[in-house]
Amino acid sequence: MTSITTAEQAQQELLEDFELFDNWMDRYQYIIDMGKALPAFPDEWKTDDRKIQGCQSNVWMHHEEQGGRLHFDAISDAAIVSGLIAVLMRIYNDRDPADIVATSPHFLKDLGLDKHLSPTRSNGLNAMLERIYLVARQAHQQHAGAQ
Repeated sequence: MTSITTAEQAQQELLEDFELFDNWMDRYQYIIDMGKALPAFPDEWKTDDRKIQGCQSNVWMHHEEQGGRLHFDAISDAAIVSGLIAVLMRIYNDRDPADIVATSPHFLKDLGLDKHLSPTRSNGLNAMLERIYLVARQAHQQHAGAQ
């Protein structure tokens, strides 16, 4: 496996991984298994300001900048949602803010997630994406203003 350097490349690799599965039950299981592998999320981070509004389940997301890249940690109390978080982390975690801002989340449609998630799960996924893009835009603007 080659080193992933951009969010776009990470999306492409994710699409290739999903092509290995013949049906959506296997894909759901893969998503859930990805969620089980998320790093531990400290209880002290489960605060209202980190809670994602618009999700059916409880979802918390923490972010910090490390070496010019955005690092995200997130967790949910629902297995499938934790898996969706893991999908997002695979694409957007530890990326340059400009890379995140410049990368359209076409994987949602390309994977068929837009058709295979319930409306409430789709709303939650979109709320998580909105938070990631908001944080990335703010960090990108701060970097642009500092130059």
